[in-house]
Amino acid sequence: MKNYDVVAIGELLIDFTQNGLSEQGNGLFEANPGGAPCNVLSMLNNLGKKTSFIGKVGKDQFGLTLKKSLEELGIGTENLMLDEDVHTTLALVHTFEDGDRDFSFYRNPGADMMLRSDELNEDLIKDTRLFHFGTLSMTHEGVREATIKAVTLAKESGALISFDPNLREPLWDTLEHAKKEVRWGLEKCDILKISDNEIQWLTGKEDFTEGVAEIRREFPIPLILVSMGKDGSRAYYKNGYVQASPFLQKNTIETTGAGDTFCACIINYVLEHGLTELTDTQLLEMLTFANAAASLITTRKGALRVMPSRQEVLDYLAAQA
Repeated sequence: MKNYDVVAIGELLIDFTQNGLSEQGNGLFEANPGGAPCNVLSMLNNLGKKTSFIGKVGKDQFGLTLKKSLEELGIGTENLMLDEDVHTTLALVHTFEDGDRDFSFYRNPGADMMLRSDELNEDLIKDTRLFHFGTLSMTHEGVREATIKAVTLAKESGALISFDPNLREPLWDTLEHAKKEVRWGLEKCDILKISDNEIQWLTGKEDFTEGVAEIRREFPIPLILVSMGKDGSRAYYKNGYVQASPFLQKNTIETTGAGDTFCACIINYVLEHGLTELTDTQLLEMLTFANAAASLITTRKGALRVMPSRQEVLDYLAAQA
């Protein structure tokens, strides 16, 4: 038996999100704890799973605030490192009228890039049922080496591997480099969560089913989730797929964290039901819950500290019935 349900590696940062205007008409930004892997872990904690995070923040006020946030949420910080020299990574999130976002990163360098492979807690990695990662920890050589070592060790230790490319174009030197690292992730994962624009970018296919087929010709990934925004989501499993409708909110504020919330719910369902004999009914149940949870997070500022509880999602679903 493993002591942890999910361990994740990657970025932990401050998302500065727009929150109104000052008296002078200047944009006000709120400092929200963020970073996709920790958003996933936060939702998983709310669903009753034991989690821990591997990464690095600056030994500055932002970094100490982030560490405290994880501790308060119950996410393990035993392999969260503090960098004495490099500041915590910052992201400015500009929100459009439809709730979509544009990112500007202050990360050249940022502390999340500075994690080294010799700083990994190998016992922690070996002690988890599932290991989750994305590509922000693969943009630069040192942290990429740490990510590759961690994923390899987790896989060798029998953990399921979950991968969310979470492409952020400004952080890559070239998109060909990004594609190379995404392909490495595809080779290692058992569960792939990929967005509509990412699958089109990666495969060149406008049709998602054709895109999944293109991926699977080279990478036989058991479960592929395609998040399609306002069109809902699909789960590609074995020889078919199931699609679930979205839950659109009139009071959506922003979409930050929606994909991470969705991803966490998928991981949680796999941990509770396994990955080998899922039925179409189960896949639809899984997607419906995940879509509902993702919908709820769009009505809240930030993500990491405001993930919905299981009961909140169930109550919301009951109200929609």
